[in-house]
Amino acid sequence: MSPARIVVVGLGPGDEAYLTERTRDLISTAPTVRFRTARHPAVAAFGDVESYDHLYEAGESFDEVYQAIAENLVSLAQGSDDPVVYVVPGSPVVAERSVEILRARSDVEVSLEPAISVIEVVLCALGRDPMSVGLRIEDALGDSPSIRGPGPILVLQTFSPAVMSLLSDRIPRGTLVQVLHHVGLPDEKIVDLPAERLGSFEEADHLTSVWINEVRTPGVAMDDLAELMETLRRECLWDQEQTHASLTRHLIEEAYEALDALDYYVDHDSPDAAAHVEEELGDLLFQIVFHAELGREDGRFHLASIADRVRDKLVYRHPHVFGDVDVTDSDDVAARWEVLKRDEKQRESVTDGIATQLPALTLYAKLRRKAHMMDGAPAQGELLRSRAISVLKGLSLPDDVAADAVVDAESSMAWGELLAVVSDIAREAGVDLEAALRHQALRLRDEIRSREGLSAAPPEANG
Repeated sequence: MSPARIVVVGLGPGDEAYLTERTRDLISTAPTVRFRTARHPAVAAFGDVESYDHLYEAGESFDEVYQAIAENLVSLAQGSDDPVVYVVPGSPVVAERSVEILRARSDVEVSLEPAISVIEVVLCALGRDPMSVGLRIEDALGDSPSIRGPGPILVLQTFSPAVMSLLSDRIPRGTLVQVLHHVGLPDEKIVDLPAERLGSFEEADHLTSVWINEVRTPGVAMDDLAELMETLRRECLWDQEQTHASLTRHLIEEAYEALDALDYYVDHDSPDAAAHVEEELGDLLFQIVFHAELGREDGRFHLASIADRVRDKLVYRHPHVFGDVDVTDSDDVAARWEVLKRDEKQRESVTDGIATQLPALTLYAKLRRKAHMMDGAPAQGELLRSRAISVLKGLSLPDDVAADAVVDAESSMAWGELLAVVSDIAREAGVDLEAALRHQALRLRDEIRSREGLSAAPPEANG
């Protein structure tokens, strides 16, 4: 007996007018023919046919159905001296998972016959050249969480309103798309819709696809921004003179301006406030892109490597999301984060990696949080009040004033007044509060290291 053979033919994207003569002859003359589905306009040209529609009714997933189809076809081919003809909608090489499964098998010879696909029909209907526009093909049932730009993109397998609805969640809101329904048939429809309304197209069936002319995704926007940065470095005299060192102050300034905008947005939550946040975050982002471009010119790093590094780091530090680790609450997540970070960086202490050039109040608060994590719980309020009164008394304030200052400090304004008083007393005494608190923060750091069984940090680590 000759080797098992399967010939795959396609019905084209519409009625029998799109059938090739060779496909028609193969289907008409082969002893054994199986259609993947009888739900196709061209099937009417062949009368009653044997199809695998019953498997779709019983299967729990498409992959299970296609595996079952492949098994049956191979079994038929192994019991026949003649090739089995397997008939699929459209083309054998476009969105045909069952054909991919067959071709991966070693126990059968599979040959494919050319056929017109929906791609050619769509391109003719829209008057587009796939090469000149850089067309991409996407699967509506694909695993990626979003459709990535730039476009144009032809999305296939949009065979029901439910699938269309799922597709709409993968496309940025407001993106204009075209629904291509029964293209090339007498009842052809081409409908313009915003992506979020795709699920409302109730006529969607196996002869429906979606055209997305452009998708403005973060990747596309970042590519454009990086390209702009390269242009500025070539053509702008000021940008050409900049270095990592000269840009440092701009990075800090833009970060603080972004913080101001975010604070205002939290308090006012208005379109104008949102636009201001967008602008300031953009200015901050541009500083990062600028440093990335300088790194690219040096051959050391670039924007893509920066993004890859932080993505890999975040995946590693979220084993409860991307692995099999179970966590109980956000505190557990934070504690595991510190352990993973320490192991990843091969750090001795939980204080390693904290920038000592942070503003003193921020630095102290950050180190205090590290100390609290080691303790398992923050210091109790009454203990802190007692400590505060003791400190204020040391500043030569009357006992009743010192006590009232702490007891009454229950609002943001009261805390501000308390800090202002301490600042004024320090100024009168000729004390630099920033330096004093930084010194206290570094003492706390060394105390934490001591509790970890480590020696104090070397002087150069003090900034």
